[in-house]
Amino acid sequence: MTGAIVHEWLERFGGAENVVERLTGLYPDARVHALWNDAPDRFPASGVSETWLARTPLRRRKALALPLEPATWRFLGQSDADWILCSSHLFAHHARFSGPARHAPKFVYAHTPARYIWSPELDARGRSLPVRIAAPPLRSVDRRRAAESHAIAANSAAVRDRIRQHWRVDAEVIHPPVDVDAFTGEHALDEPDAAVLAALPSEYLLGASRFVSYKRLDLVIRAGRAAGLPVVLAGDGPEHDNLVQLARELGVEMHLVSRPSHALLVALFRRSVAFVFPAIEDFGIMPVEAMATGTPVIARDVGGTAETVLDGVSGALVGDFDDATVREAVNRVRELDPAAIVTRAREFDAAVFDRRMREWLPSS
Repeated sequence: MTGAIVHEWLERFGGAENVVERLTGLYPDARVHALWNDAPDRFPASGVSETWLARTPLRRRKALALPLEPATWRFLGQSDADWILCSSHLFAHHARFSGPARHAPKFVYAHTPARYIWSPELDARGRSLPVRIAAPPLRSVDRRRAAESHAIAANSAAVRDRIRQHWRVDAEVIHPPVDVDAFTGEHALDEPDAAVLAALPSEYLLGASRFVSYKRLDLVIRAGRAAGLPVVLAGDGPEHDNLVQLARELGVEMHLVSRPSHALLVALFRRSVAFVFPAIEDFGIMPVEAMATGTPVIARDVGGTAETVLDGVSGALVGDFDDATVREAVNRVRELDPAAIVTRAREFDAAVFDRRMREWLPSS
């Protein structure tokens, strides 16, 4: 049996792209279909079909492309696929082909129902006037097309609950793949990375992600002040200057590591007292990667981290990031067993994802 894998758009980095890459390994004969492919080094163009949007300036302007996407997904052209697997965090589950695949069963792996239109409280982009105007009709269409699915898998119980609320259908939970082995064992640092690590404090709180507002890295800085610890932030992005200014105002010793290599990221995890993850994520791969290094995680008790971080075993779950709560959490995680933390991470290993997917979509 041959299949088709559908994904919103392909980028060089991202948790959703990790899922697609794993799916192409599980189903190597399936062709990938995306609005556009911005990662030809990761997803070779020979194996990806792009839509007409890829030939326009809209491929660089996602917000402007948004109103055109639902219709675009309905005209993907001829296919003889026996099954369709949609990796969806916006409208990819609207996918429809002509030819034999028109009536093929459609499986949806949902990273989340579109935050823009369903959960603007989780995504500030959904609060803009154009999106608020477009949201009501898009929600109606989105719910109808979700109902076309043969089966839906959510990447977390939190997303499953959103699917029930917004799409009014049931889903099972299959957590995304995390390459746990890539974060265990020895990782030799080259000279530049070793110099970066040597310049950092002997202990600190770590935050790592894109420097964007919804990741709430400002709370990592505030956590450092509350705990009396330096802070290391790994990454880069538009919030860079705001974060530097906040650390200066609060008197927090902060070190920035821009785009660390994999080996350096592992070393940053291992030296830290804890990986602090204040964002409310659908799943949150980085906390599991931190746990795979034996590093405890301090995260919120809602969203995906409430499922992956086991309070008192692999980290501390908190309802808020006020000073007293953070201090108590830091003191608790200092006592945790790194081996037990790694064991918890292995429950979300890529091999578990592979097995669950084969059980859910027995098409190979």
